Formats: sequence, C-alpha cells, structure tokens
Amino acid sequence: MRSVHKLKKIELYSIIHYTGYICILLGLVMLVPIIVALIYGEYKYITPFIYSSIVSLVIGVLLFKSFDNKKEISIKSAMIFVTLIWLIGSAIAALPYYLSGDLSYLNAYFEAMSGFTTTGFSMYNLDYASFTMNFWRAFTQWLGGIGIIVMALTILSSPAVNIMRMYSAEGREERLAPSIRHTSRIILYIYLLYTAISIILFKLAGMPVFDSIFYAFTALSTGGFALENASIAVYNNMWIEIVAIIVMIIGATNFALHYTVLKGNWREYFKDIESKVSWALLIGGTLLVALFLYNGSVYGHDIFTSLRYSAFQVVTALTTTGLQTANPSDIPVQWEGLGIFILTLLMIIGAGACSTGGGIKWLRIGILVKGMWWEIKSLLLPQSAVISRKIHHVSDIKINENLLRLTGLFVFSYIVVYIISVIIVLFYYQNLPQVLFEVASGLSNVGLGSALLTSTSPVVVKLVFIIDMWIGRLEIWPILLLMAIAVQNTIRK
Repeated sequence: MRSVHKLKKIELYSIIHYTGYICILLGLVMLVPIIVALIYGEYKYITPFIYSSIVSLVIGVLLFKSFDNKKEISIKSAMIFVTLIWLIGSAIAALPYYLSGDLSYLNAYFEAMSGFTTTGFSMYNLDYASFTMNFWRAFTQWLGGIGIIVMALTILSSPAVNIMRMYSAEGREERLAPSIRHTSRIILYIYLLYTAISIILFKLAGMPVFDSIFYAFTALSTGGFALENASIAVYNNMWIEIVAIIVMIIGATNFALHYTVLKGNWREYFKDIESKVSWALLIGGTLLVALFLYNGSVYGHDIFTSLRYSAFQVVTALTTTGLQTANPSDIPVQWEGLGIFILTLLMIIGAGACSTGGGIKWLRIGILVKGMWWEIKSLLLPQSAVISRKIHHVSDIKINENLLRLTGLFVFSYIVVYIISVIIVLFYYQNLPQVLFEVASGLSNVGLGSALLTSTSPVVVKLVFIIDMWIGRLEIWPILLLMAIAVQNTIRK
C-alpha cells in the first residue's frame, strides 16, 4: 500500500526526464510567433519570445540530459507526469505574455492555461491585442486541441509501453492503429488536414488571411479564443457563422470516428452512439432556445434571427468551443431563464470522447442513458430474460457493471468539483445563474462568457478557474491521484 502513495526515485527521474523533453518542444514552438512579429512589424515582441524560448530550452535540456532514464514508467508515474506537465507547460507559455508587458504573471498564466486547455477565457482587451500575441494565443489552443502529450508522442523515442501509458494518462483510449505512436501520428495528420480545410473555408466565407488562420486554429481545437471582444459576431456574416459551426462540430467529433469515415466507412457516423447523442442534443437544444428567444422577443419577433442566434450558441456550448455571436453582457439578462439554463447544461455535457473538446463527453452520457434504460427493462421483464448490454462506438462494445460504475463515479466527481467551484465563486459574485454558467464554461473548457470573469476579477476567482480548466482538461482521475499522493505523504510526515 505504501508504494501506491510514494514515488520511487526511478519514477521521479522518469517524470523529470520527460518533463525536460516537453520543455524542449515548447522552447522550439515559441520561436514560431517571431515570424508573425517580423511580418507585421511588431518587433517589440521578438525579444520576449526569444528569452522565453531560451529559458524553456535550457531547462528542458538540463532536465532531459541530467535525468536520462530508459526504464518503463508505471501507470501512476504517467498520470502524475501528464498532470504536472499542463501546469509546467502553462507556466512556460505564459512567459511571452508577461515579458512583453502585456499582462501580469497571474493573468499571463491564466491566458496560457486557457489556451492549452482550449477553454477560451481571456485576460486581454482583445480590441487592442497585437497580431503576434493573437497568433500565440491561437497557436496554444491549436496545440492544446490535439494535446501536448499526443503531439510529443509522434516523435518521442521511448519504449512502447511508456508511450501507451502516457497516451492513456491524458484521457485518451481509442487506438486507430496497433501502436500508440502510429495512432498519434494518424491523429496529427487528420488534425492538419482539417486545419488546412478550415483555413480555406473561412477565407472563402470572407475572412482576411490572418483571421482565417486564427479562427481555424481556435474553432477546430474547440478553443474559442477570439480576435475581438465581440468574438465572431464582429463579422455579422452568416456564411462565416455556418463555416464556424461546421468546424466546431468537426473538432468536437471523436478522432476514431473521423478516421473510420475518412477510410470510406461513412455509415459508421450515423450508427455511433456519440453521433446520436450529439445530434439529439444539438437539434433539441437549438429548437428550445430558439423558441425561448422568439417568445421573449430577444432579437425581435423574428424566428429566423432567433434560430440563427440559437444554433450558433447551442453548437458552441455543446462542442465546448466558446466562440459566440451573442453579446456576453446580454446572456445574463436577455437569455436569463431557459436560455442560460440550456447552455449551461450543454456545456457540462460537453463534446465527443477523444476529440479536442471538454465536458463530461457524449459517450459517457450515452452509456448512462443506456444504463438507465437497461435497468428499467430489467424491472419490466422476467428475471430469466437476457438483456443485451452493448453500445456501438466505432465497433460494438459490451457494457459491464464496472464500466457503468466508473462512468457514474466520473460524473459524480465532475459535479462535486463543479459545486465546490460555484460555492467559492459565489463569495465574490452573487448572480447565481451567471456563476453557474461561467463555472460550467471554465470546468468544461468552453470559454463562453457572460461578462463575469475579467482581468480585474479577484485573485481567488482566477485561481479557481485556472484549477477548473486544468481539472476539466485532464478529466479528474490523474489530478485525484496526485492529490491522494500529496495528502498521504503529508499525513506520514
């Protein structure tokens, strides 16, 4: 039992070794925005990125070389490594924001965490942000969308078992190929393909080139960072909104399902339980919110305009993206009641498993709904009746009691974290529907705003949201393990 709560020296070395590897990658990645600074003549931003890159590379090389370890890592070590690397990666990615003088370090850390976790809350006054920093914001979301670990695994030279355990520790289960390294590369190729298509579609819809790249990064990653305070509403272009909806849905869809469809088996999309759950929620949510907006004359007594606003906000909530066409300050007032309730519920439900999105995930919701139906059937049918307990998710999957129990425990843990966060934030903001909305947005890595969270928010509130974004991205279990080890070690001392 002692070994469960205490890290061995060799496990600690492995964690530090792989942390160094990620730091090296981040150091190289931070050189890319310098190209943007040169193109747009924003030379003052070159130095912050050079310094940040040097810091990251030096730390990375020292850790990687000093703690070289080719041994197998345990599942526990992999989970701790993945848990810590998002904190460390955000600390490094925050340096350019801070060294440029744009943000305080806390706000810079918040911005970096929001970027990597593909949340979308921002500490910037976006109407005055530079091209260079906007690119870095979008690029962190694009990297976070595919996952820091998945990106690293495509080129990491390490024992296969280590790669498998790190891949699983980041909350991914699907295998697109026999090896995890090959699976990671397939995910990267699909991601790159969709990124290129998204850029072209946004350009054809009427966006400038820079904007097309920016929104391709933030929509496909279901991140939601925007170039303006008004988000994508600043364009007032229905074609851009349609493209954004398509890209957001693509980003929120399981990579294994994408791979199956791209191989020509498109019927699988309509058979998959996640597709059924997502489209039921999307259509139902859109119609309910549209009727609410129409009935309340929020956008005039115009059903088409109500549908337009409803569809975009429902999709951005369900896919956990965070782009919005509704004014943030209007949401707690004009959307109060059914509108804000449905958006909050959809954000908590979240996107597809093994996608770029957050939340509880469509797969878990599907399993729980099926589990409820199986339980009802067992009460209605004779005891001798055999109930088929399986779902179709890329392939047929048998659902046993253990899987149902783990799914239920995850949802329970998620709600507990949500409730605790809401209680803390309510000490500082008393508008309950607005707090429920924004905490759901943070924990599910959405970024839909209602004008509550700003750069002047209390430090405690910012810290709560940073922790929520971190927990939401890693899907609770790795963080609970880290907390358990920390608590046990403290008790022993």
